[in-house]
Amino acid sequence: MSHPKLFTPIQLGGITLPNRIVVSPMCQYSADDGSMSDWHTVHLGTFACSGAGLFVVEKTNATREGRITHGCTGLYTDHNEQAMARAVQVYRAITTNPIGVQIGHAGRKASTHPPFRGGKALAAHESPWRTVAPSPIAFGEGWHVPHELTTKELSDLKDAFVASIERAKRIGFDVAELHSAHGYLLHQFLSPLSNQRKDEYGRNRMKFPLEVAAAVREAWPKERALGARINATDWADGGWRPEDAVAYARELKRIGLDFLCVSSGATVPHARIPVTPGYQVGFAQQIRDAVAMPVRAVGMIVDPRQAEDILASGKADMIAMARAFLDNPRWVWHAA
Repeated sequence: MSHPKLFTPIQLGGITLPNRIVVSPMCQYSADDGSMSDWHTVHLGTFACSGAGLFVVEKTNATREGRITHGCTGLYTDHNEQAMARAVQVYRAITTNPIGVQIGHAGRKASTHPPFRGGKALAAHESPWRTVAPSPIAFGEGWHVPHELTTKELSDLKDAFVASIERAKRIGFDVAELHSAHGYLLHQFLSPLSNQRKDEYGRNRMKFPLEVAAAVREAWPKERALGARINATDWADGGWRPEDAVAYARELKRIGLDFLCVSSGATVPHARIPVTPGYQVGFAQQIRDAVAMPVRAVGMIVDPRQAEDILASGKADMIAMARAFLDNPRWVWHAA
């Protein structure tokens, strides 16, 4: 075995991953009102054959209005749950390796076209829906101005996250993670670029994301694993900073989350992101060192030697990849 650290098991909560290679969540834009299609069954089946220690299902939305596009998955109806359960059943028939799901809400970045159709906001004739956010600030020019969520609506949204996680529990996922990165709703509350409220949810920008995390932690079984994807920086002046991410990570650990996936950017369209190989690894190491909990590194990691070096040097505990697996679904086999 040429890359021994990559193939060392790791414990996350009550789950053991057979290796430290993770298939990142990848939106497929192929759902029907949140329900997975045959495309998803093939997608999950493909990566069930990959040998990765964990496969994480794409960002799955807690409410219908939380979808990025018409084709995004959700866990807000019984039909959503049944369709996803069928796809997961196929995955389980192929491998015993753990499978996870990412739960989130797009907030002001909802009601758009998929990236391969331009990624812009839906027009009036394209069946758009109301977007919501901490503050009525559009993501960018030409985007929908979101409705500012009321305190009652925030309580309802927290309940929706819990209802989705209960559905994920019934489906039988081993791992769940909250999406509080990439400028989606939970991250919109964290960033001063998108949260300019004057109430308690603006004075303490972590308040709503931590309320959701605590409620989900209470609902999710301890014998499984629960984590979060977080942003280390917005890459924009006046935005979320690495020191903010460390403070947030400490609170998530206090609540009882088992791991973090550290990413960055996508909060505002004008972010200046210096994309280079492994450009987010330093953030993963900073949070790992400060908080002492298992951390996944993600972003422009494509080579087994690069991945092994990140783990062997103590910069992260797991490696998450998407593009590398799209290019080569047998990446794990070749790395071994």
